[in-house]
Amino acid sequence: MDDASDNSFDVVVVGGGAAGLAGALTLVRARRSVLVIDAGSPRNAPAAHMHGYLGQDGRSPAALLAEGRAEVAGYGGEIRPGTAVAADRLPDGSFLVRCGDGTTVRARRLLVATGLVDELPAVPGLGARWGRDVLHCPYCHGWEVRDRPIAVLADGPLAVHQAQLWRQWSERITLLAHTWRLTGEDRELLAALAVRVVEREVTGLAVQEDRLTGVTLAGGAVEECEALVVAPRFSARSGVLGSLGLPTVVMERAGEAIGTWVESDPDTGATALHGVWVAGNVTSPLEKVPGAAAQGVRAAVAVNTDLIEAETRRALEAHRAGAGV
Repeated sequence: MDDASDNSFDVVVVGGGAAGLAGALTLVRARRSVLVIDAGSPRNAPAAHMHGYLGQDGRSPAALLAEGRAEVAGYGGEIRPGTAVAADRLPDGSFLVRCGDGTTVRARRLLVATGLVDELPAVPGLGARWGRDVLHCPYCHGWEVRDRPIAVLADGPLAVHQAQLWRQWSERITLLAHTWRLTGEDRELLAALAVRVVEREVTGLAVQEDRLTGVTLAGGAVEECEALVVAPRFSARSGVLGSLGLPTVVMERAGEAIGTWVESDPDTGATALHGVWVAGNVTSPLEKVPGAAAQGVRAAVAVNTDLIEAETRRALEAHRAGAGV
């Protein structure tokens, strides 16, 4: 293990969500000097609870991250609030990370776990209800709204698939055609599943006592529902990676762009640039919290292995030089 100065670390982890903290915890337990730079804006911040995480079901995402930060710090890792805006590859192969407040830190390796931004359809009021009763993932929220009237907003190619999927949790599904043109095949499938179709454009939400009660339609009518399913666009937070020449790749479904992600090795999270790994939603937009954490662990193991190999080569070269080989 190399000793770190106040401004130099074995590994800088950019992003302090489940993926970043799981990676940082693995690395500090491997006796690496680790800095986590965290902007404090996790993707799941609007959600009061997370589900499907064995042993953590129903827990607050904020509580999980607070405990994760404490665990990393307990092993000697450092957490700094702030935003990493760019990074430079230095001649010796290390990295200089530049932060929004003008400070810089140096890292031998980078693990980027900055996640993504959910870009919601352009319907007034969606943002205020996002993660509460405006939803997209039935595995995260379906149980909580089971058997209730659920509306699916057709704003892209995933709408019919979403209606089909959410039908598992409730028989009371309505597809709001909104601005999307349904095909004859779409209509046949929806009819077979007893999914109602409302043809008018959605103009807003109906909320009473801080609870979604329906959506407003063009002309003023209200379609009742207690949950509204949308398909956000998944945009990778890739600023640091882009500054290193690692581009985003467009994710498509049914010929339509639904988001961006950064390519990496599916087993290790290694990117095309040696010394840089990624984990979580920045490289796997559809991954849930448990999977993102698992990716962070796998990437951290790969980072530590790479550092060990570099240190071994350096020791062998020094040994041979000393022995006159």
